[in-house]
Amino acid sequence: MTEEKRRKLINLFWEFFRYALVGGVSFLVDWGTLFLFREFVLTGDSFRELFVSTAAGFVTGLVTNYILSLVFVFRKSENRGNGKTVFGFVIFAVIGVIGLGLTELIMYLGTEILHISYMIVKIAAAAIVLVWNYAGRKLLIFDRKEKVRNK
Repeated sequence: MTEEKRRKLINLFWEFFRYALVGGVSFLVDWGTLFLFREFVLTGDSFRELFVSTAAGFVTGLVTNYILSLVFVFRKSENRGNGKTVFGFVIFAVIGVIGLGLTELIMYLGTEILHISYMIVKIAAAAIVLVWNYAGRKLLIFDRKEKVRNK
């Protein structure tokens, strides 16, 4: 392995580590919002209340993740600008909405089919969606200029 490849791999590791930390903070915001909505706002027993509560958590987590990703994770100045455009935010949000779809599916399977507590299922869903969100955002938003430059 060349020195340049080793350095890129190390940088990628630390970037993912920062993303995981940002994801952890965003998850706490998401999870807390889900809990508050589920326990105090939408307290019914139907899946509809859980669906809406999960979506409310998602929105707060998405905004938190977007801001923290721009500031702490994707730090190359030439790539960070990609995320600050309207197009960049739309792609960021679309990736997040796909992540929300995965989360809702996992929440449904875990709570309705397997009868596991929604708070536990949310942790499993967050771990799976963390990888999806990082890969999608890294490849489609924050490394775009570098890919174009290397072609």
